[in-house]
Amino acid sequence: MRARTKLIVLVGIAAAMLGTSAGIHAQLFSARDPGLRGGPPAAGGSLAGLTNEERGYFSAGLDDFAEVEGIGDGLGPRFNLDSCVGCHSQPAAGGSASAVNPQIAVATAFGARNVVPSFVTLTGPIREVRFKYKRDGTRDGGVHALFVISGRQDATGDARGCTATQEDFESQVAHGNVSFRIPTPTFGGGLVEMISDRVIVANQAANAAAKNAAGISGRPNHNGNDGTITRFGWKAQNKSLLVFSGEAYNVEMGVTSELFQSERDETPSCQFATVPNSTTPTQGTSLTGLSSIEKFAFFMRFLAPPAPSTMAPGGAASIARGRQLFTGTGCALCHTPTLYTSNAAVTALANREVTLYSDLLLHGMGPELADDIVQGDAGPDEFRTAPLWGLGQRIFLLHDGRTTDLVEAIRAHRSAGNGRFRASEANAVIERYNALAERDKQDLLNFLRSL
Repeated sequence: MRARTKLIVLVGIAAAMLGTSAGIHAQLFSARDPGLRGGPPAAGGSLAGLTNEERGYFSAGLDDFAEVEGIGDGLGPRFNLDSCVGCHSQPAAGGSASAVNPQIAVATAFGARNVVPSFVTLTGPIREVRFKYKRDGTRDGGVHALFVISGRQDATGDARGCTATQEDFESQVAHGNVSFRIPTPTFGGGLVEMISDRVIVANQAANAAAKNAAGISGRPNHNGNDGTITRFGWKAQNKSLLVFSGEAYNVEMGVTSELFQSERDETPSCQFATVPNSTTPTQGTSLTGLSSIEKFAFFMRFLAPPAPSTMAPGGAASIARGRQLFTGTGCALCHTPTLYTSNAAVTALANREVTLYSDLLLHGMGPELADDIVQGDAGPDEFRTAPLWGLGQRIFLLHDGRTTDLVEAIRAHRSAGNGRFRASEANAVIERYNALAERDKQDLLNFLRSL
């Protein structure tokens, strides 16, 4: 009898110890970003339902999108990179920044004598830099290209006589006068373009009570002339894919077009193409007669959205729970899961579901993310809700690429006002996220990396 009692006691102690161990293990578990999901790129192809002619436009646009520009093509005098796909390659053409930064190599390619700025690194994101203010204290906000073509001699031209010099970026960094941007993915651009203003405004008004309770008050950015809603770019500053293309061609590569006829730097010794570099000819067939920026626009317009995955870390059950938590915590109040296109001339774009996870509105993000740049109606602390489709294969996060960690990106959404910038509209939602059990957080993170 005593032996039996002793056995029961020992079993009870062992069970208690195991239970305590399990409890400690549960307490030690901490949710973490599962990282990029494996497998082939879930994007980069053309939209389903395109006609043969439309697929031809897509292919022609992809070819131009991947083309490397040289001096004879109009590169420079100032530029950030020499091809569109160089900035938009992860996980496929049209995406975001890759793991290895091509800006390092292009800085001194073909004899150029550029110095790589301290904020550009081999394993860091591709970056463009904006200066917040001019020397006289007035606002700047424009892109200041990193490199010049001076000294460069490539297969298309010789810029050894160019006298353009790099700007002094390190002094601007020292004075805290710089703001960085990384490339935005362009997947599904045509679908985003065809979401009507009416749909965006209706979604803005939806769930008003929940948004008010959470302190969310997003608003559209607008075109300064016709008043319609703009939607492309980190601050939703561009109205259409054609404007987005023309501006990027001019700002990032220094290549002029019919949209941007003038060089950004008109140093006489650096003008090796004396007319706009890429324009639509007055003669030619519908496809061969297109300028590069029109081809770029067609490529992005007919580029399919990223496909979500049920095979991401955590498995289907975790992803399903994470999807519910995404809505339950309030993330979906800004990152609207689905909007819809209206009628369109292209059947493949008409009346389609668009699972972009964005309301395309501007939101005040507080001092933690404020870049002190004004664009259109967008204030110095406002950004467009970043579409989350494709997040599962995106390396660098937030507008400046400051992190590759999804947990850090989420936490950066929370910040109190500081007298100059208001508190972030996301504060209440992030507090709900922080209050989740670690296993629930993990499900939410697994869901996000499934997109």
